[in-house]
This record gives sequence, C-alpha cells and structure tokens, in this order.
Amino acid sequence: MSRLLIAFFALAFGFVLTACQSPDEEETKTAAVKAPEAPLVAPKTTADKEWVPYLQLVVSRNMSGVTDRVSPYYLPADSTVPGADDADGRSKYDRQLENVNTVVSRTVLPGNMLAFGSPDSAKMADLIIAAFTGGQPDALKGSQVLFIGKAEDNARVQAAVKAVGATYIFVEAK
Repeated sequence: MSRLLIAFFALAFGFVLTACQSPDEEETKTAAVKAPEAPLVAPKTTADKEWVPYLQLVVSRNMSGVTDRVSPYYLPADSTVPGADDADGRSKYDRQLENVNTVVSRTVLPGNMLAFGSPDSAKMADLIIAAFTGGQPDALKGSQVLFIGKAEDNARVQAAVKAVGATYIFVEAK
C-alpha cells in the first residue's frame, strides 16, 4: 500500500510542477520560435567598422550544416594598396590571397565553412577565383563556401567554388 501511495504522490507532484509553468514562459518560447529575423541590409559606406559586424551577422545566419569551424576572410575596400604598416610592400589583397591559396591547397575538412565578404565585391570575387583555380576537384568536398557580395559576381564565384567540390552559398549584399 505504501508503494502505491508513493507512486501516486510522485505522479501528482509531477502534474503540479507542469501546471506551475507560467503562461509568460510558454509565450516567450513560442514567440522566439515564430519571430522572423530582420532583413539584412548591407552598409552604404565602405567603412570596416560597419562591414565587419554586418558580415558576422550574415555568417551567423548561414551556419546550417557547419559542424566544425568557420574561417572568415575579409578585404577592406582599398585592399590592393599597401598600407603604411606594410613594410614589405605587399597589400592586404596579396596577403589574403596567399592565405586562401594555402588553405585550398591543403584541403578543407568536411563540416567547415570558408566565408568571404568585402565592401569591394568584385575584388573579393577575383580573390576567390584566383585562390580556387587549380585546386584539386575534391579539395573542399563536404565543406561550405559562403560568398557575401553582389549578384553580378555570383556566377563566376560559384563556378570556381563548385570546381573544388564545396557546397556554395551566396548571400547578396544589398
């Protein structure tokens, strides 16, 4: 008899606990699920302080299928001009191209994402094409490449990315 009472009280206690959940908590959970994300709007200027957070937000919204890490690549608007701090005379574009070339030549493991974005979409597209040209057909198999840029650069980047076996994701910066 005492076992039956203990089981009954445990069951009753469980019902009491579930009934104690406030309606506000349920509404908050439902609202969080149903709330649409605000549309992304690309910065109107070429300022890094505006572009970097924008690109980070775009990447965070396109993480589906990423099971390992994201490698972001960014070029400022004036990336082909060596800066005062570039003692060797190499531009940011040159350095970034070397970095991406190295990554593609070593291959990228499945589950990773390479994310590319810049206020200068055409220059970033040029970098991707230059870095991916000549890569092994399966160098990026199982990984993703996210390009955030202008629609007119989409097709040429897509062709270069598909040639190395990656899944291609394009987000128009508009």
